[in-house]
Amino acid sequence: MAGQVLLKIVCLLMRWLFGLAVLVRGDRERSAELLVLRHENAVLRRNASRIRYDTADRAWFSVLTRFVPRRRWAEVFPVTPATLLAWHRRLAAGKYDTSKRRRPGRPPTVWSIARLTIRLAHENPLWGYRRIHGELTKLGAAVAASAVYEILRAAGTGPAPRRDGPTWRQAVRALAQGG
Repeated sequence: MAGQVLLKIVCLLMRWLFGLAVLVRGDRERSAELLVLRHENAVLRRNASRIRYDTADRAWFSVLTRFVPRRRWAEVFPVTPATLLAWHRRLAAGKYDTSKRRRPGRPPTVWSIARLTIRLAHENPLWGYRRIHGELTKLGAAVAASAVYEILRAAGTGPAPRRDGPTWRQAVRALAQGG
């Protein structure tokens, strides 16, 4: 995604620079043809056998199509006009491609918070996930108690052990009996 944005910025910058050069020199078609031929020569030198155009080569030729009349594309460019249009369509389609975007649902917890959660659980075996959540909140980590529970469960850390001693019901009954 970032590569496409960078490529688009470079293309726009090149188009702007060529437009500026045309204002200075005057003959934009001839200048664009020279640039196409120079780039084609560089590509041919780079490839010993079969010619392979990189993404940068395709972008370069796509930018230069703006400065050469369409009727002359077949004479100037090393590929057919249909190939140039297909490259342009593929570059434009990348803008609307949603396959690499974030999946639906909650994003995963930041790994540093998950590591800290596991570390707190190992260093304090009597703490439950709610206590660990409270400590993380005090440290400024924005994480839900359910996320802490899921992190501990995924790490194989079970719940905090039950405390030995009477339950609330037994303690209250003992107090009521005077014991």
